[in-house]
Amino acid sequence: EEQDRLLQNQPDQPQNPKVLRIAIIGAPNAGKSTLSNRLLGRKVFPVSKKVHTTRCKARGVVTDEDTQLIILDTPGLTNQFKAKRHKLDEAMLTDPWDSVKNADLVLVLVDVSDHWTRNSLSREVLKCLSQFPQIPSVLVLNKVDLLKKKLILLELVTELTEGIVNGKKPEVRSAFKDNSSSSEKSPLQITQASPPENRDPKSHCLQETDGAQKGSSKDNSSNMRASESSLVTEEAQGPELCEPRDQKNRKGWPCFREIFMLSALHGEEVDTLKRYLLMQAKPGPWEFHSGVLTSQSPQEICNNIIREKILEYLPLEVPYGVIQVTEMWEEGPSGELLIAQNLLVPRKSHMLMLIGRGGKVISRIAQEAGQDLMNVFLCDVRLKLMVKVKS
Repeated sequence: EEQDRLLQNQPDQPQNPKVLRIAIIGAPNAGKSTLSNRLLGRKVFPVSKKVHTTRCKARGVVTDEDTQLIILDTPGLTNQFKAKRHKLDEAMLTDPWDSVKNADLVLVLVDVSDHWTRNSLSREVLKCLSQFPQIPSVLVLNKVDLLKKKLILLELVTELTEGIVNGKKPEVRSAFKDNSSSSEKSPLQITQASPPENRDPKSHCLQETDGAQKGSSKDNSSNMRASESSLVTEEAQGPELCEPRDQKNRKGWPCFREIFMLSALHGEEVDTLKRYLLMQAKPGPWEFHSGVLTSQSPQEICNNIIREKILEYLPLEVPYGVIQVTEMWEEGPSGELLIAQNLLVPRKSHMLMLIGRGGKVISRIAQEAGQDLMNVFLCDVRLKLMVKVKS
């Protein structure tokens, strides 16, 4: 009831409100929902190792003093063939595009731990960026904690940006030694040359750090975290780079305004990205009351969290065929939330897998989902799950 009231009420506008609508796009399982949850400070969006955990666009709201960030967590950009394979709704194909169209800023998330996909942006992502070149975009390299050799990040930056960042050509003169042990001990920190609040408004993440700036680099040593790379930027040459052209031969996007490297799972450098996003907000009315954390209803949050656990514990394509039907949603005598949900599966073999030997699988799903729901709703939750074969 409180959530419904806050969503229906007019926002409590400050005197000089600022707002920024952010669309987070990327390939499935790049970590979009994990990053969204980190920015929000609480787990609101479902997270799983399996692709297509997020089934529809959902909005998260970060309110910081007079500034409101509206985070559009979107399904992973996919194509018709994959949508059919995973039994996905048509909305899974259109929602990311709708989110980008209505965004003030686009975050493109890339999983740098996936050596099969990290060297180029997916065709769907490039198509989306080319469709809306007027919307500022930022490249976010996620899961950098999983890389043993940080020098790989230099190669990825060059490939994913086509060597151009914010209209300039970055040149990197690395002081790394070629052996792997030194690269492990000296993490590469391109993006944190200086904290966002100290940056020149016209500068960008790949800042000049040698020569005249040697003195300032000492002051910012804590932000660079043992970075040993020197970065120089030169004006990019050539025609307008963001004009739509043949995407078949394109691997990167030369129009990114900034580059950030972080670990959304562990929260490393997420605060740096958050400060940058708050700085990009423009004057404009808030869309939500300051007490709102997400546009989702409590029932939607519940369904998403239960589905997250089903995806985690069922093999292959099985969980994508599960239908959730809520039978009970009410407040108990002591103020606890009582939830009963039926999980409908297409065949008996799926039911046996979901229940598990001695009911261990379904019990574990109910226990973990119930704990997550308590953390979200900040009250006691009693969750009962029943598995049935669809008639």
